[in-house]
Amino acid sequence: MNKSKFKAKRILVTSALPYSNGPIHLGHLVEYIQTDIFVRFLRLIGEDVLFVCADDTHGAPIEIKAAELGIKPEQLIANVYKEHVKDFKDFLISFDNYYTTNSPENKHYSDLIFGRLKEKGYIYTKDIEVTYCGHCRRTLPDRYVKGKCPKCKAPDQYGDVCENCNAAYKTIDLIDPYCAICKNKPIRKISKHYFFRLSKFSKKLESWLKKNKNLQQEIKNFVFNWIKNGLEDWNISRDGPYFGFKIPGEEDKYYYVWLDAPIGYIASTDNYCKKKGLKTEDYWNSKDARIYHFIGKDIIYFHFLFWPAMLIGSGFSLPYHILVHGFLTLNGEKMSKSRGTFFTAREFLQKNNAEHLRFYYAGLLSGRMSDIDLSFDDFGKKINNELAANIGNFCYRVLNFLNRYFDGEVKDVDNNKTLINEIKKLTKNIEKSYYGLNFNEALKGILHISSLGNKCFQENEPWKLIEKDREKVHKILGLCVNIVKNLSILIKPILPDFSLKLQKQLNLQNQKWSNINFELKNHKIGKDEILIKKIEEKKEIKQSNASELPASLRAGSQTSRSETCSHVTFPLNLKVAKIIDIKEHPNAEKLYILDIDLGAEKRQLVAGLKPYYKEEELKSKKIIVVTNLKYAKLRGVESQGMLLAGDDGRNVGVLTAEHSNPGDKVYLEGFENSNKELSFDEFLKISITVKNSKAYFENKELKTDKEIVRAERVKDGARVR
Repeated sequence: MNKSKFKAKRILVTSALPYSNGPIHLGHLVEYIQTDIFVRFLRLIGEDVLFVCADDTHGAPIEIKAAELGIKPEQLIANVYKEHVKDFKDFLISFDNYYTTNSPENKHYSDLIFGRLKEKGYIYTKDIEVTYCGHCRRTLPDRYVKGKCPKCKAPDQYGDVCENCNAAYKTIDLIDPYCAICKNKPIRKISKHYFFRLSKFSKKLESWLKKNKNLQQEIKNFVFNWIKNGLEDWNISRDGPYFGFKIPGEEDKYYYVWLDAPIGYIASTDNYCKKKGLKTEDYWNSKDARIYHFIGKDIIYFHFLFWPAMLIGSGFSLPYHILVHGFLTLNGEKMSKSRGTFFTAREFLQKNNAEHLRFYYAGLLSGRMSDIDLSFDDFGKKINNELAANIGNFCYRVLNFLNRYFDGEVKDVDNNKTLINEIKKLTKNIEKSYYGLNFNEALKGILHISSLGNKCFQENEPWKLIEKDREKVHKILGLCVNIVKNLSILIKPILPDFSLKLQKQLNLQNQKWSNINFELKNHKIGKDEILIKKIEEKKEIKQSNASELPASLRAGSQTSRSETCSHVTFPLNLKVAKIIDIKEHPNAEKLYILDIDLGAEKRQLVAGLKPYYKEEELKSKKIIVVTNLKYAKLRGVESQGMLLAGDDGRNVGVLTAEHSNPGDKVYLEGFENSNKELSFDEFLKISITVKNSKAYFENKELKTDKEIVRAERVKDGARVR
């Protein structure tokens, strides 16, 4: 999106509300760091932006947890609130207002919206069957009854939404349900409940989705399909005991937490506006305002159906954009306490720098819904090789040299038009990438500029040239200092603390996007110092006791395969994929175009298998795909990765893992898969061979958690390509 299209008088940005039953963890931080980078960029560019959030405090889990601890729910949420606020502050999340859903403002707006919907006939009551635990003597809310999903049959799913297929359903729809508290089988009872007529909003929701060009198309397709299959009216009440707001006129009926939780966005806005003398309606009832929600893909149904339908029915503005991000994996696997790969924000900070995580996440985040992986091996390399050795080293070298030889004075700027114009072009692309929420591309551009600065400094060899042409060196340093200044602004949304300290060394403050130029002259900088230090390499602490290692390295060593800190990086990121469709290439006789399912995403491959496989032989086959290969066009069609196949000179046979699931990780014992983008030439240097129908790299078998990878049709010694 471009700036002119984007411009609004006011922008409201929200992150999803964290639940008050536990600490912030590394998965949560993906969203809050993503949102904060965007907000900081908007402020830097000069937009009028308000960033609000709140603790999501209601629901049976809060009431049950408080009872277990022997305290009141209010005390529990107050304790958690303090922890959340501290975690967000330490990770430099710059909320304008962080509030709570257990507030008078939220009660007011919940009753207001409920009343408007009821007055228009969008709310009604009826008797329904509910899930009741005779042992616990209570109606079981969604999150306290589990069973098999009625749609995909996945086990151990909660009673509202399946985490496997995203289907929404009622607790009584679960197959083989059990009480999540006592594990006993519940019964069904009749109870009166309030319902919201979601079914009446199908056409309006469909119209909003079609008109809104900002929403991710892959998400819209999900929602269109839900609408097409028919929307069911939504139960918005819960029986007591329940911690939340009572429904007006009722004694033991409460608003379902998912009714008042998103209303918390409005309540937090209202709380801020009252303190600042502003009007809440200028954000929630104005054509001059734009609302941005950042959410995870597990709550799409609520934010793309229930929430906009409530807003439409009660007369509030619809969101301009709802940005959905994927999940976080650690070393290619789901976060797991049992495997030692679950870390809270606080645990991470005990041994790591918060800005290092912001930098790493920024390098992975885009405007797409793709999952991101925190590879601890890759984490250390990026901090050391990109942040410290590139940006940090360049800035320090320039300022240190200027202080040492010219008393910190910038006089004039070397007029290197080629370099200046290239940096200006890169800056425009970085701005576009920030606006488009493609922070990975923005960071690539920033690193490119820093590399150009390093190259300029290195090639001019000022330590030699100063003996011959001191004036020339002074101008070159003037140019380099301007590059440092520009970097301090460009990197600020991602590394606000580093930016602040760097600008202090430059003897500058409050630099805005408009200050990105090459006009810093006749200026004296401050004292220089190293701001970015490399983090410990694994090999340096290989002998250490595991309990003494940084949390990041403990996580890397405690996987389900009992790997140690000394594992080596495997340059490929391999995953199982299922072929879901095959087409002939329009411009090549020997190529197929394959549509593949990688579990969390779909991709397209171009493969030279036509001389060796018929289409029906490949359909539904589970293959092995290189997911970190640089995308390339093959005869005019983009290939988003590459499948692996053995070639013995006569036959070609694909590598398969038929008992594994799409998206399963393919690995080598003792090796850590890399997420670094690989060129095709780099791939060709990797030697994988076939022996006894198995694929080997350095005498290690390729495998998944379920099986050993097999090669079809080829003999021993075949080369995998």
